[in-house]
Amino acid sequence: MGNDMKREQDVERQPAQVVAERCAAAMWEGDEASRSLGMKLEEVRPGYARLSMVIRGDMVNGHDNCHGGLIFSLADSAFAFACNGANRLTVASGASIDFVSPGARGDELVATCEERSRAGRTGVYDVTVATRGGRLVAVFRGRSYSLYGQLVPGLEVEEP
Repeated sequence: MGNDMKREQDVERQPAQVVAERCAAAMWEGDEASRSLGMKLEEVRPGYARLSMVIRGDMVNGHDNCHGGLIFSLADSAFAFACNGANRLTVASGASIDFVSPGARGDELVATCEERSRAGRTGVYDVTVATRGGRLVAVFRGRSYSLYGQLVPGLEVEEP
C-alpha cells in the first residue's frame, strides 16, 4: 500500500494542452533532423501540430522544385508532434502522400496535422502541406501505433 501511494504522488496531472506542449518541447529538444532542415514548431494542441519550413537552395531537385522527400519529412514531423501529444510513445506504422503542386525555392511550407481517429494503440492523422500563401502542395495520411512508455515520465493528462 505504501508503494501505491508513492506512485500516485509521483504522477503529475496537467490539462491536455499543457501535456501536449511539454511533450512537444521534449521531442523538439532531441529532433535534430527537423531542426537541421530549418523546421519551426509553430503550434501544438492535443491531436494537432503545425510546423513550417522555408525551401532552401539545397532542398530543390533537378526540376528546381522542392524534393518530394523533404515535403514528406515536413509532413511526417507534423504528424509525429500531433500523435505524441498525449504523452504516449507513439511511432508511425505507415504513411502515404499525394503531391498536388510543387514547392519552389524560397517558398515557406506549412504542414498542419489533425488527428482523425485514435482508439486503443492506433491512430489516423491527416496533414496538409501548403505554402504560407495557402496554395496546397501535398496531402499526407499517417497511421500511428502507441508503444508502452512516456515521453515525459510521470506526466499524465488531467481527467475532466
